[in-house]
Amino acid sequence: MIMKKILCITLCIILSLSLLTGCLSSVGGYEDIKGVKNGDVIDGNTRFAFEMFRLLNSEDNDSNIFISPLSISMALTMTLNGAAGSTEEVMKQALFYSGSQRDSINAGSKYLKDRLTSLDKKVTLNIANSIWIKEGYPIKQAFKDINSQMFDAEVKNLDFSKSDSVNVINGWIDKATKGLIPTMLEPPIPANVVMYLINAIYFKGEWTIPFDPKSTYDRQFNAIDGTKPVKPMMAKTGEVDFYKTDSFQAIRLPYGSGKVSMYCILPDETSDIDRLVDEMNIEVWTALREGMVKRDEAFVQIPKFKMEYGIKELNSSLTALGMGEAFSDNANFSDMSDNNLAISRVLHKAVIEVNEEGSKAAGVTVVEMRETAMPDRVYFTADRPFLFVIADNEDGSILFMGKMIK
Repeated sequence: MIMKKILCITLCIILSLSLLTGCLSSVGGYEDIKGVKNGDVIDGNTRFAFEMFRLLNSEDNDSNIFISPLSISMALTMTLNGAAGSTEEVMKQALFYSGSQRDSINAGSKYLKDRLTSLDKKVTLNIANSIWIKEGYPIKQAFKDINSQMFDAEVKNLDFSKSDSVNVINGWIDKATKGLIPTMLEPPIPANVVMYLINAIYFKGEWTIPFDPKSTYDRQFNAIDGTKPVKPMMAKTGEVDFYKTDSFQAIRLPYGSGKVSMYCILPDETSDIDRLVDEMNIEVWTALREGMVKRDEAFVQIPKFKMEYGIKELNSSLTALGMGEAFSDNANFSDMSDNNLAISRVLHKAVIEVNEEGSKAAGVTVVEMRETAMPDRVYFTADRPFLFVIADNEDGSILFMGKMIK
């Protein structure tokens, strides 16, 4: 009898836990909050990376360019959770998610974040997300919940009218990038801005086989503008993963345990760097990665450098990718708020430092949401005496005229 009671109680506890788990998993309308590997999301992010870089290169082809495509796409994917109707579709198109459901995109993004931040214990890779909401502004709870659960986003309310509000947001960015990017926003925050969605990525990795500082020497760098500045050139000999085509050659320089690498892609001497940018796509990238061959004897030289790009506004590039509607007064972010919202700016900045020990890099993307002007609404209710006229629109000739009083 006692055993039967124990068995009954045990079954009840198991059933209760199962029901509780089911309820928790459906909070906010999501059946599964686990990250799931999604090839469409991985491919979409890769395609977005090459297209975004190509567009920025066309704008700044006479400048150094350095971006974190993952930072941009992750900040915009958080924003996508508030989009509806045609705005959702054009954002999916721009992010190369067309045909994918939002739940699948979120699960795939969570998988990427969880995987990348735990990929290599010898490499530091932090991905942080935050959402800053104008104090008292009505943002839907489901939107906040999904970004909190799938992107680990910190959701904070902040009085945007206070003079130090920008410092608070910049302080979060500074901390998330370990000081590499101390500021993104300038005060004051415009009155119609109601929210910031921010992604920050910080990377620090030491080369698996470091460069010997004693082998670094000064060498001319043949710049695109024809100048030949003398810069420190790191050098080493030994084994390297190598790939070559008729138009470029590439090497892979691993960090840490070898799960993350820098790929250096050098165009042929008769080719052009802009042509190489135009030719790069997911197919070329896949062939490059999978076609690497280990060479036992190689002499590798790359510059020791620091590079900073931004703060760059990405509105025009994202519009070129098809999501212009999201910036317009016709934007539909009804899954974010019942009020009329649109993206006002997407800002991005990235920095990198490469030396004999390894590399440090950071990227930040800020999506700024504004409240759009309410359309002028006319209320005309003829519930009292009025005049009416039937007339020629062009000449104004009155055909009939009347007065309604009862």
